[in-house]
Parts: sequence; C-alpha cells; structure tokens
Amino acid sequence: MPARRFQPPLWASLGTLVLGGAFVGLGNWQLDRSEQKDVLFERFDTGSAGAPAPAPTDGAALATQRYAVIMASGGYDVAHQVLLDARTRDGRAGYEVLTPLVGDGTALLVNRGWIPANPDRRKLPDLAVGDAPRQVTGLLDALPRAALRAGPSDTRPDLPWPRVMLYPTAADLAQALGYPVRDYQLLLDPVGADGFDRRWRPALLTPVEHIGYAVQWFALAGLVVVLYVVLNWRRVSHSAYHHE
Repeated sequence: MPARRFQPPLWASLGTLVLGGAFVGLGNWQLDRSEQKDVLFERFDTGSAGAPAPAPTDGAALATQRYAVIMASGGYDVAHQVLLDARTRDGRAGYEVLTPLVGDGTALLVNRGWIPANPDRRKLPDLAVGDAPRQVTGLLDALPRAALRAGPSDTRPDLPWPRVMLYPTAADLAQALGYPVRDYQLLLDPVGADGFDRRWRPALLTPVEHIGYAVQWFALAGLVVVLYVVLNWRRVSHSAYHHE
C-alpha cells in the first residue's frame, strides 16, 4: 500500500480553524437562543396567570416583561387605525388591527386581533369601535419586525385611514399619527370587548427549531474538519520515502 502523510498547507489549517470556529460559534448561538425562547414560551404560557401591571412607559420593558399582563386606560383613536398586512390565520390572508389608545399623551398601540382580508384588497374591513374611555388589559409584546426591511413605511399625512402597513416601527406610526406612541403593542385580552380573532401565539422560532439549526451548524463544522483531514492525507512517492 502506498505510504501517506498528513501534510496540510498553512492556508488550509487557518481556513479550517476560522471556518470551523465560526460554525461552532453559530451553533452555540442557536443553543443560547433556544434557552432564551424556552423562557419566552414559558412566560407566554404563564403570563395570563399574573395580576395586570400598569403599562410600561417604553419598549425597554420588553427585555424582562415580554408577555406580561399589562393594563392601560384611555380612549381609542377610532379615526386613525392601522391594518398590519401579511398576517395569515388558518391559511387565510388577513390583517391584524392596531388601534391607538390615547390616555396620558403617549398612545398605546392595542392589537385588537386578526381579521380576514377581502379578495378585493381595495375593500378594507369594518373596524368600527367606540371611542368612550375604557380600560384594556392584554399581553405586552414587541411590534412585528421583518428579518430584512426594504425601507421605511409610507407615513405621508395625506394618505387615507385606516392605513395598511407591513412592518411599521413606533417612529413610523408616530409620524403618521402625529403624536408619540410607545414602542410596543398590547395584545388585547381574548375576553375583552371590541376585538377580533385573538388566538395569540408567539411569533417566534420555537426552542426545538433553534436546536435544529444548532445541529446543522455543528454538522457543518464537523464536515469542515473531515474534509480538512481527508484532503490533506497525501501519498508519499517511493523516491521521497526512500530519500528519507
């Protein structure tokens, strides 16, 4: 059998170290995300059991209070409502309805639930709701965000209401509405009045999905090492072997 020797060039060793290390790092990151999602899903499942707390003043509370039960008082701005587009439910296209609740000068964005879209997208659903003072309760959640955002939402003041938007930020909504809004949303309690379909569920990758991605990254790291070893076992010629 011809003799073989492990003779990797320096660039191959450095490349394997960098690439394999990056894949292992990404795998560890996915495992960390899985642990974080475990906490969030547990918080979502148990959040409704807690006593309602006053609505926080800004979105910084999302880091520790996401899916906590919050409450707020005010009146709905019925003339300025937002339809969050591209929200599906049971295979049907539709919207989620954001209605600003104005109370203390900074509006709270109340997500009143999902509503189906008309096949003719020019015909918007009926969002009628009273503007009398009320108290609402629900779960604290982040505004929907796209993985990649093509650009800012159209916030021109001359556009009609209700307004269809895809992934508006709090800044987008404040500019469109003409008054400040808090950087989060309240998912209206399913038993509260004036809501639509409120079968809330976390819009997140599950812990199991993160573990699946982690396994893929670790597998890629293993593949890099295997290729490094296999491709660098070189045959040694008889002349070189006898020369030694």
